[in-house]
Amino acid sequence: MKAIQVISVGLCLAAGYIARAEEINDSQVAMYIWSDKYVYQAGETITLRYTLKPNGDTYPYSMVLLRQNNQTGAKVYLPKNSEEISDFFGNPAENFKAAPVEAAEKKILVENLPVPNELGMHTFILQLRDSEGNRVLKAAYMKIGVVEGFEDITGNITSDRTLVNTKAYRLGGVVFVKNNATLTIEPGTFVFGQPGSQPPSVLVVTRNGKIMASGTKSRPIVMTSSLPFGERQRGDWGGLILLGRAPINVGANTSQNNRAGEFFIEGLPASEDTVYGGTDPDHDCGTLRYVRVEYAGSIFAPNNEANSFTWGGCGKKTKAEYLQAIYGLDDSFEWFGGTMDAKYLIGGLGADDYVDFQLGYTGRVQFGIFYYNADSRGNRGIEGDNSEYNQSATPLSKPIMYNLTFIGGGVPGFDEANSPGIYLRRGSGGEFNNIVVTNFYSPGLDLADAATQAQLDNGNLKINGLLLWNNGLGTNAPNTISGQVSSNAATQGCAQGTRGQCKMFVVRDPNMKRPFEWSDPDFRGYFSSPIFRTGWVQPPDDGFFDQTAYFIGGVGEVAWWEEWTSFLQDVDIKK
Repeated sequence: MKAIQVISVGLCLAAGYIARAEEINDSQVAMYIWSDKYVYQAGETITLRYTLKPNGDTYPYSMVLLRQNNQTGAKVYLPKNSEEISDFFGNPAENFKAAPVEAAEKKILVENLPVPNELGMHTFILQLRDSEGNRVLKAAYMKIGVVEGFEDITGNITSDRTLVNTKAYRLGGVVFVKNNATLTIEPGTFVFGQPGSQPPSVLVVTRNGKIMASGTKSRPIVMTSSLPFGERQRGDWGGLILLGRAPINVGANTSQNNRAGEFFIEGLPASEDTVYGGTDPDHDCGTLRYVRVEYAGSIFAPNNEANSFTWGGCGKKTKAEYLQAIYGLDDSFEWFGGTMDAKYLIGGLGADDYVDFQLGYTGRVQFGIFYYNADSRGNRGIEGDNSEYNQSATPLSKPIMYNLTFIGGGVPGFDEANSPGIYLRRGSGGEFNNIVVTNFYSPGLDLADAATQAQLDNGNLKINGLLLWNNGLGTNAPNTISGQVSSNAATQGCAQGTRGQCKMFVVRDPNMKRPFEWSDPDFRGYFSSPIFRTGWVQPPDDGFFDQTAYFIGGVGEVAWWEEWTSFLQDVDIKK
């Protein structure tokens, strides 16, 4: 086994303030670890690799590497592979070694480690602790599954079925959950889409089915590509689609539909299994909690891709929280009508939009972080429509959204030249509050057409609390209110507070910690960040919104994405 160099972390610089890592219980080091693959069976061995970037941090850390059985909580310390607590160099807890970290890229951390004979999800954790070995100042995680074998899922699921975390599953073709069946997925389960299958792999929960996929922070449910690390691509498989009976605003005699109040979900051929919409605002499509969807968005026909997460006509009893979409070929999260709510969403490195709604969506969303870089070239942060078939259709698309952060890649959109941070069109309404938009090639905000501008004037469209910075990069737009938004009169009037119910437009650097460290980002603000300024609008006390969110954007002081997410770029882990 190869030894690794010890690490260092030290000074935190923010607007002239200097703090030692130990003083803020934090670190400026960027660090990530990864294994050969996600799923292993008994008899195999594991190699862990790591990349470490000190970023000028010279604090002397003690370092601990361990594996935790997420079913039992039992810990084994490496490289000794022993339950006895030790640092990475074999020193006991009372005598941890501390030293500054050194830069490393794709180096071996431990190799030929036997796969534990313990089924279920396990986590490898690399910790940087204070110099005494007490507090954890920085941690990197890698989730793996130990399984007894693989099982193929094809055709329809027509009776209750449970996917267990002691197996891994391969999804082949379009799989419908129907006939009043419930698909339950245990925490810590891996489901693999099969690139190249015809039709592409996709999981569809019909109006006559339900899904219960309730993971945990330590045991998220991972739905991903079956290709090896470093070879995965956006669109390797289809994604996850949930269909319900809540209202939508599509009437009869559209180009694709002749049944009022119902429609066929995009991305799939029209059939009774792809219908959504109805008259039940409380319809329950199921539960998604701590679920990751990676490398989704297969193309079923030209300009007809599946999204990572799609909800069509899902109602208020539907649960959606702690969800991550990464490397999707189409939208990260899209709602077609319905009334359902969602919290704690992460979308990154996709090729289209990150939050997309249309056809009468009236749900609530709070806490989201959405980003792309110059390589992934996503499109819009929010793309909101009322209806492309009838811009005055009812119910009006009127979601209420709080605490979202959108980070552009500074380059033109993937396939849409005009790709603003927030793009509202086709008569959309809604309330958009406490949102950060930064680094978009196009403007930060664009109210696209007369129908949408009319909603601004009649009070159906409100924007309260918008922090803008470095948008309009394609035209070298100045960091002024007028420079950060579209030049059309309605958008300018909204930004200046002279048209519609628009308030608190602020142009300042959000001063986030590591928003562009793509495999290990930190979207929190430094102490001096305007994210924490007083006066941002308080979310309503309606039983859904968290009123303690006194900040603007998707995150305050707590990194709620810690452990259950994966930000790894394939380019950063490819051998």
